[in-house]
Amino acid sequence: MNGLIQGVKGLLSFLSAPLIGALSDVWGRKSFLLLTVFFTCAPIPLMKIDAWWYFAVISVSGVFAVTFSVVFAYVADITQEHERSMAYGLVSATFAASLVTSPAIGAYLSREYGNNLVVVLATAIAVLDICFILVAVPESLPEKMRPASWGAPISWEQADPFASLKKVGQDSIVLLICITVFLSYLPEAGQYSSFFLYLRQVMEFSPESVAAFIAVLGILSIIAQTIVLSLLMRSIGNKNTILLGLGFQILQLAWYGFGSEPWMMWAAGAVAAMSSITFPAVSALVSRTADADQQGVVQGMITGIRGLCNGLGPALYGFIFYIFHVELDELPITETNSEDKDNLHHSQQNSIIPGPPFLFGACSVLLALLVALFIPEHTHLNVRSNNWKKHSGSHCHPHSPQAPGEAKEPLLQDSNV
Repeated sequence: MNGLIQGVKGLLSFLSAPLIGALSDVWGRKSFLLLTVFFTCAPIPLMKIDAWWYFAVISVSGVFAVTFSVVFAYVADITQEHERSMAYGLVSATFAASLVTSPAIGAYLSREYGNNLVVVLATAIAVLDICFILVAVPESLPEKMRPASWGAPISWEQADPFASLKKVGQDSIVLLICITVFLSYLPEAGQYSSFFLYLRQVMEFSPESVAAFIAVLGILSIIAQTIVLSLLMRSIGNKNTILLGLGFQILQLAWYGFGSEPWMMWAAGAVAAMSSITFPAVSALVSRTADADQQGVVQGMITGIRGLCNGLGPALYGFIFYIFHVELDELPITETNSEDKDNLHHSQQNSIIPGPPFLFGACSVLLALLVALFIPEHTHLNVRSNNWKKHSGSHCHPHSPQAPGEAKEPLLQDSNV
């Protein structure tokens, strides 16, 4: 059921993220920030109201739960180009910080006071978040770049969920970026769905060790996505930072795949923290080369690819675990099943590859690295077609006249070439 939910949600995110980002370029960021945060948090209270409603709402919420595309476009609006990589790193680092604190808080409250308090507290924090956006977060898109009213007409080309796929196929450089994101994030999404259960059952980590692992990994990721990312962007450039992050990810996944001892998992986790610099660097590369009025749609394309991976990754990892007979079932340890668990663990220790999906993920990221080698360091994005530009220009972009041959321009164009 969880795999089905994530698959539907990921597919809907893939189709809707470019559209949400494009509409935020026209109507402003704040409204869509409210919309995406609301739908991201909407399923939380339903966990204790009705399970089937929860399943339904969390699946459908994928249409609007694409906060990252709007957030990254917002950051691009309010930062200078040279500040952008650091800003994206801070956004990703705060996400990592929430992953450090929230599981520990939730587990403690659940154990001490029950699950109801956890759901109530999570709902209250979500409401507080929405109120904070309403009261304290200003609109980042300048008034002159927005239409006079929400009633301004939007062409079908802007609302077409498959338009981003058509645009990807029209230009080789956009295709390279999207393939790189897909091949690198697919194993990462699958890893999130199974890795901590893998630590518990195959590597025999205790619950306390898993919690400590999450905390250490999160803290190292925060450092990597702020201090280390900023230094790398200034010293070796944007593209080389992406390549370095992919290299760390290959090493991390290979170590997870072949590692058979707990200390190996800890060492690979430190490498995993360094690999977290890849996505902020990709987002910075895309935002630097896109026009100010196109930040939402380009970030939406990247977020859409990630949403698709969130749907496919867990299913892929589960299938590979299945065909290699690595069972990850959360079963209580009792006198009747402890012997079976010992036999299962013994057979897994004798296998050549304890974690076959992680090795497959390393191969996928290696392909992403090879693809990323062909991405130019400096490009110019032109993600909207002739009709779209004529429409939006009449409402909100009078400073961007259309060239006669603009309809035939590629989605990305290297100015040097």
